[in-house]
Amino acid sequence: MFQLLDGKATAIEIKNRIANEVRQYTQQGLRAPHLAAILVGDDGASQTYVANKEKSSHEVGFTSSVYRYAEGTSERQLLETIDFLNHDEEVDGFIVQLPLPGHIDEQHIINAINPKKDVDGFTPVNLGNMMLGEDCFVPATPKGICTLLRHYEIETEGRHCVVIGRSNIVGTPVANLLSRKGFDCTVTLCHSRTQHLSALTRQADILVVAMGKPEFVTADMVKEGAVVVDVGIHRVADASRKSGFRLLGDVKHDEVDERCSWVTPVPGGVGPLTIVSLLENTLQAYKRTMAL
Repeated sequence: MFQLLDGKATAIEIKNRIANEVRQYTQQGLRAPHLAAILVGDDGASQTYVANKEKSSHEVGFTSSVYRYAEGTSERQLLETIDFLNHDEEVDGFIVQLPLPGHIDEQHIINAINPKKDVDGFTPVNLGNMMLGEDCFVPATPKGICTLLRHYEIETEGRHCVVIGRSNIVGTPVANLLSRKGFDCTVTLCHSRTQHLSALTRQADILVVAMGKPEFVTADMVKEGAVVVDVGIHRVADASRKSGFRLLGDVKHDEVDERCSWVTPVPGGVGPLTIVSLLENTLQAYKRTMAL
């Protein structure tokens, strides 16, 4: 019988800890940590994520602000806002919600963010420091995955971890983190061009799936007793639901879960830890700013 890596419950514990720490600072007369976000366009998933970020920020006592722009906003306008936030001493950290519209160069935007306020951990400085094992802001989703594995005391030393997906946001960073001292996994990084993918995934003691395709991983791709971390979340139309949709991961859970020792649910697995990791990074930035 599989057990759940419950991201929702874990996130509540961490948020309570953050809230208590923030309360101590504000009771001393210090300002609250401030997390800002830039949101462009009307993408439903992005709007949901930013709304959850705002809600979670308020729950732990942070100040939260969102700069909303229309789909057709120019790259120059975004760069001006980033420059403003880079120099605003009241803002400890901020994110630019991805994906951005096609006419905007995402990497150009990311490169403009002050690494000291880059709480998403996407700038070359933070990613480079992460690769070197130096002090940095670790990207939120990989950090959340690592937090979840630690929280549930999942054995990682010497285990074979297979990561599906090589993005700079999830796959590549988490592969790097899990290979390092403290986790000590032997990591295989796979992607859409990997040959004999199923043969590799069936070797995995820990399988991290960040492919971006609904229910991509099926039972025949998973070793009995594996730990499966599903990073994907997709809205799929479902007329039988009141909401009109249901949420699916990158894993076909109705057939995979029974093969697992531990598995993340969708929703309620990696997602809540991503937001909590963003809060942790913001608190880290705040403490640096305030010299605490």
